[in-house]
Amino acid sequence: MPRLALCLILAFAAGCAAAPIARTDRTPGRIAVPVIAHPQGEDAAWWYRAGAARAAANGAMAGRARNVIVFLGDGMSLPTVTAARILEGQRRGAPGEENLLAFERFPHTALSKTYNTDYQTPDSAGTMTAIASGVKTRLGVIGLGPGATPKRCAGAAGHRLLSFLHLAESAGLATGIVTTARITHATPAAVYAHVPDRNWEADADLPQEARVHGCRDIAAQLLDQAHGDGPEVVLGGGRERFLPATAADPEYPNRAGRRRDGRNLIAEWQARHPDGRYVWNARQLAEARGAPRLLGLFEPSHMQYEADRARDQAGEPSLAEMTAAAIRTLQRRGTGYVLLVEGGRIDHAHHDGNARRALEDTIAFSDAVRAAAELTSEDDTLILVTADHSHTLHIAGYPQRGNPILGKVRGLSGEGGGDGDYARDALGLPYTTLGYANGPGFVPPARTRAGRPDLSEVDTEALDYRQEALVPLAAETHGGDDVGVWARGPGAAAVRGTLEQNVLYHLLVQATPKLRARLCAARTCNRDGVPVTLPRPQDFGR
Repeated sequence: MPRLALCLILAFAAGCAAAPIARTDRTPGRIAVPVIAHPQGEDAAWWYRAGAARAAANGAMAGRARNVIVFLGDGMSLPTVTAARILEGQRRGAPGEENLLAFERFPHTALSKTYNTDYQTPDSAGTMTAIASGVKTRLGVIGLGPGATPKRCAGAAGHRLLSFLHLAESAGLATGIVTTARITHATPAAVYAHVPDRNWEADADLPQEARVHGCRDIAAQLLDQAHGDGPEVVLGGGRERFLPATAADPEYPNRAGRRRDGRNLIAEWQARHPDGRYVWNARQLAEARGAPRLLGLFEPSHMQYEADRARDQAGEPSLAEMTAAAIRTLQRRGTGYVLLVEGGRIDHAHHDGNARRALEDTIAFSDAVRAAAELTSEDDTLILVTADHSHTLHIAGYPQRGNPILGKVRGLSGEGGGDGDYARDALGLPYTTLGYANGPGFVPPARTRAGRPDLSEVDTEALDYRQEALVPLAAETHGGDDVGVWARGPGAAAVRGTLEQNVLYHLLVQATPKLRARLCAARTCNRDGVPVTLPRPQDFGR
């Protein structure tokens, strides 16, 4: 282990241990939870150094990756992975429990701690910023360090972070972004934008304070990149954020764009890249094979759920098809590449309390990972799969082996109970294997005769069924538990243990010589060649 890396780890531990503790609750019988006093200097530079030290200690510097693909299952909690694994297996005619999703076959695994610097349970903006930039930050901010004030433009520019996509562009690598959500949504935006409010997706979303202080919307930032010539591949949803209010949507003529500044960002992209292809349906994407650049915006907002995709009137490509198109396009550049692929709608289905759509999108995400694995080599391509945060989905009861994962529990009513038909709760009613801790699936006791709905005649495997929730909320929330990390390829052996989420960036960068070299050229590396100094975005321009 390099001496400085070891010292940084020891300093990190010492800083945490030295933090003062204030007890907030001395009620008899309760645990006194301390108020967290952040270690002195826990700013962006501190998080960057600590993350770099952990990655180096894990051996990431031994990596020799030419290409990097990051797969992000938005909201893909460990129960989501388990349930999707079982559902996929059952649809193949097996019991399901023995099945593995494509990325679960990768040889290296870890757990990632997802909290934001200000929230125990995080959001996608802060978590993806940690993965993309190597710095943990606040909930709701994109591409900015923890010193930025959420929702306030004044002073935000001084907290801008360099993402791995910016770094790759500056190093001369090809880059790409693929998502089933809007391209301007939190996760994809974190690799190219800097905003103190994740909701500033189009200029119409900017408050007066942001306009006065010069903040730009996320869609505009995708085009106006200060690093390299911008991504070669951009595929996802969100057309309306790129079209002016005077322009009709090509797929839904009664729906217009959301921009009030008059800019047609799609037309601007085409003018800047006359050799590129803009597409908005699956047929056009297939016909664009061979184009050196791709911009695909397949819906005004988010793309369809996988379960609904076949009914889309214009035809949408699957996540696997978009991933394959992106890889083939980036490979033709011959420079090496960095690609982000997001299964964005796993999260949205969970928020709606709809486990079936969440699981089907997780299976589609696994298909995309499989497609990438087949198109690349473990010898030169590092593939890392993870999630930004979890959800409150749980798998409970004592269902028999092979019981339909979306169905009602058939098996034991308790650890000491006997086999029967449906397992029954204390009210004598059946219940499902899957449920949520909170969300729109809550059924008020006043609407039932026994305090819970009688599911005996309810098809809980139906596409629109919402699993029961314990706490009534309009939308189910994220969870604060750790998420999984799976990896293969050069440097993947460093993916092990329980890691702070920002360490993932450092694992990727340290395992990729071209990215390391670009950072070292900007004098951010120590004598061992480990990038430990927080890079300044202005040092990595065109």
